[in-house]
Amino acid sequence: SLFMWLGFMSLPESPRWLAGRGRSKEAMQVLYSLRETEHDAEIELQEIVGALPQYQSDDSGHSTSHGSYGSLESQDNESGSEDSDSLAESIHDQGVVSRCFEMLAHAPTRRALILGCGLMAVQQCSGINTVMYYAASIYEMSGFEELTAVWLSGFTALAQVVGIAASIYLVDRVGRRTLVLTSLGFVAISLMGLATSFYMSRISSGVVTHSHPLCEYQPATIWSGTTSFCYDCANIPGCGYCDGKCVQGNSTGPLELGFCENGSKEVPEWSYETCSNPYGSMSVFFMVMYLLAFGIGMGGMPWTINSEIYPLKFRSLAVSLSTATNWIGNLVVSATFLSLSSPRALTAYGAFGLYGWVAIFGFGWLYCSLPETKGLSLEDIEKLFRRRTDGLDECESIDDEKQHLVLQSVPVMHH
Repeated sequence: SLFMWLGFMSLPESPRWLAGRGRSKEAMQVLYSLRETEHDAEIELQEIVGALPQYQSDDSGHSTSHGSYGSLESQDNESGSEDSDSLAESIHDQGVVSRCFEMLAHAPTRRALILGCGLMAVQQCSGINTVMYYAASIYEMSGFEELTAVWLSGFTALAQVVGIAASIYLVDRVGRRTLVLTSLGFVAISLMGLATSFYMSRISSGVVTHSHPLCEYQPATIWSGTTSFCYDCANIPGCGYCDGKCVQGNSTGPLELGFCENGSKEVPEWSYETCSNPYGSMSVFFMVMYLLAFGIGMGGMPWTINSEIYPLKFRSLAVSLSTATNWIGNLVVSATFLSLSSPRALTAYGAFGLYGWVAIFGFGWLYCSLPETKGLSLEDIEKLFRRRTDGLDECESIDDEKQHLVLQSVPVMHH
């Protein structure tokens, strides 16, 4: 938190926020520091100025400028600043509810919002925070000892760090869409692999041939509930497995030794709460693969894409809604994981299978609906969500023509 606070101290204001308040000189300085060439910065500032909602048409169809943008130099005057602040004041006076209805009534923004919130929902409902929060518990479900599970959870968390670092390098080289789809595809494979590893650990954990009456059944949803394997027996409180039998016991051994006698001098191995699992390494592999794949695309790209796809007028409200979607999804998934993964509900392999199907559905939906935004200005990205059936083309083409005239009247600041 301290390092983030120190970093925020040097974080500049958004060029759009500065331009919207008549502080175009400062906006230009910020763009000079962020863009590769001064020419790119100047062109972008012109686009920003032209896209500001301050350029509206009055009832007679004439273009008006409430912020006095005829000259960038004059925007920093006291009167120009007062005029440019009127937009922010009007937005605040409008009210959140009315702004929400206005935003949803605007078809391109509504499409962008569905995409942005859907991305956040898929990110959370593919199970990332169950893996991060409950990694040690997941490894214990796989049959690892508690101390080993804790160390493994720390090791696998590094995989996501590597994935995030790779995404930073690749985002402007291969594009947002490619990273998201590649990441989500491997996330789905990893989740199905995790589900398979848990199922295999169950059926290979030792067959139960005899059960104590209190250990022979447990409430279940997607399976019979009958104790058939050591895995089933170990999930019943107060029961353990030895030599093909599921009997009452505790961590030290069975309550009645006679139940586990097999006629030989060797004492049978006692399994309580966990069973031997030959597929434990398979679970580790798919956990690492999952976190690495998630970090490459689904970790950061939903946030990046949500910062790009909304028009300036609705950006703060739309980003707030998508962020709320993310945290609501986080709460629901993390709060329900232990219940879902219990034998009473879906079991561990059923829970990860469910997350895997969410990832598969998300992949199909995003393949059809997610545009590539690499190399596009924010104004060009907004146009990706327009459709001819919106009834906005004629109106927006007139606005584009007016914006072109406005841009021609905006002199370029030379650095």
